Amino acid sequence: MRIARFSIDGNVAFGAVEGDKPDELVLDIIKGIPFTDFELSGTKVPLNKVRLLPPVLPNKVVAFGRNYAEHARELGNEVPDAPFAFFKPSTSVIGPGDDIQYPTFSNEVHHEAELAVVIGRMCREVPRERVKDVILGYTCANDITARDVQKREKQWARAKGFDGACPLGPWVETDIDPAAIAEGITIQCTVNGQQRQLGRTSEMIHSVEDLIVNITEAMTLLPGDVILTGTPAGVGPLNVGDEVAVTIEGIGTLTNRVIKRG
Repeated sequence: MRIARFSIDGNVAFGAVEGDKPDELVLDIIKGIPFTDFELSGTKVPLNKVRLLPPVLPNKVVAFGRNYAEHARELGNEVPDAPFAFFKPSTSVIGPGDDIQYPTFSNEVHHEAELAVVIGRMCREVPRERVKDVILGYTCANDITARDVQKREKQWARAKGFDGACPLGPWVETDIDPAAIAEGITIQCTVNGQQRQLGRTSEMIHSVEDLIVNITEAMTLLPGDVILTGTPAGVGPLNVGDEVAVTIEGIGTLTNRVIKRG
């Protein structure tokens, strides 16, 4: 099931996305929220009549860096032996179609296409065999990074946590499991229609299970929290006016435009 969060006539709701052709997609409005047992209302609205929002509003975004060996090497970094985590604040999250405002304190902003895991239930110290039980589904993410600031500052808070630095969407796909990710699904990033990144999740050093086991040893994850699983090689600069799109096999495409911060 594809679960979207959207706004219509000033109201915010979740809906199940139905249909295959982009111009014929409809939303069956969900009664309640998708983190508990829910029913479909049967009330349907065309997707092109609503504004898609970030599919969740996470309490926290836990991101894992250098989880693709070629990406680590392209930036001159060692491949870490253990998962390497950092945080992006909830205020960095934007949705599909939202503008990425180029930060005034950076001259080198990069795209990083990533598979994002959406947590479906409160969990802590999750054993490997129970990881699938705590996942609601998956979505597309773009770990926007002020690369010059990342290189200059020892902490990554400003480089990766500025407003708009975490586009998510277009929806959460619940019908993918960690086994399919281990076998490999395609992650692609284009800028103005030109391919920049192309990789497969089978290239991840640490699996989805590894990452969730690792982070829940330290902290509680809440429903709607998001885990970013790393980016394949090919990251590169974005400029004002660029349209950047992240496409993940079996999920969809997340598209945003870069604008000058006003």
